[in-house]
Amino acid sequence: MSPCKNTSSPRASQLELPHSPSNVAKTDSNCGSGLKTAKALWTSSFPPKSQFSTDQIPDLTGRVVIVTGGNAGVGKETVKALLEHDAKVYMGCRSKSKAEVAMKELKEATGKDAIFLELDLSSLESVKCAAQEFLSKENELHILFLNAGVMFPPIEQLTQDGYDLQFGINVVGHHLLTKLLLPALWAGKESSPDGHARIMTTSSDGAYYFTINWDSFKDGPVRKKLGTQKMYFQSKFANVVVARELARRYGPQGIISNACHPGHLKTDLQRHVPAWQTKIIEKAMLYPASNGALTQLWGGTMPETLQYNGEVWQPSHTYSAIMMLTYQT
Repeated sequence: MSPCKNTSSPRASQLELPHSPSNVAKTDSNCGSGLKTAKALWTSSFPPKSQFSTDQIPDLTGRVVIVTGGNAGVGKETVKALLEHDAKVYMGCRSKSKAEVAMKELKEATGKDAIFLELDLSSLESVKCAAQEFLSKENELHILFLNAGVMFPPIEQLTQDGYDLQFGINVVGHHLLTKLLLPALWAGKESSPDGHARIMTTSSDGAYYFTINWDSFKDGPVRKKLGTQKMYFQSKFANVVVARELARRYGPQGIISNACHPGHLKTDLQRHVPAWQTKIIEKAMLYPASNGALTQLWGGTMPETLQYNGEVWQPSHTYSAIMMLTYQT
């Protein structure tokens, strides 16, 4: 990627992430043990058959969409469904070669072309360049799927800006991208047939298992002691926090923000999980990536979801009351 203008990376303080420890501390009891939490976790692991299919998605002609991580797994299935309904779709991906393979396959499947947007969420400079590239081509953005993510990488791995890799990619990079694209989202709201723009964040039921440790965002003994699993759970909890904060800030003005747990899926996300563990859980509870795309497609495209700003869904678009309670102001 050629250098973009003003490429100095923003400081964490400039990202305006929700950062009040008192707010997050209130969530411990809501995310703790109990029958409701157990029931929600059971539902997320063994979801009911969906009443929604991609055939129900309305015509998306004229809608401009970004899907991060759109070259594989849930992201690719999301792009496929959007193309089938005539949306103009940008795939935010780090690897151009992998994106080109995916775009060729999507073209063969749908007859439509996705558009590559170079985006490395582990680099805030790359995020800035991607936003500038998009805004140089489009004035409007109608739907933003914050789908890309990483799970359980070696604890030694950090982003280019020194953040824990999972927190940096799953949370910080996505938050900066959203902030930089707000002008296009506001414009998209004005031109959208339903008068709204939408932000759909892919979280996980891992959000139940941890909240926030404020000393673990960058490398140090606290982060290493927590380990890669808790760092993943923290990032997924933070996805819910940020999604609900965006809903609070911008929902009344027409930018709807939601999060979802896509389900336990057979995707490349498990690449850092030991093979023997993957084989066990694959037989017990892993579903195809196309199943996981349904929840975020429902939330990102269907008219009835406009009334649910700030809420969080389980697989098969089952509303999750427990996950909704993860952030209370």
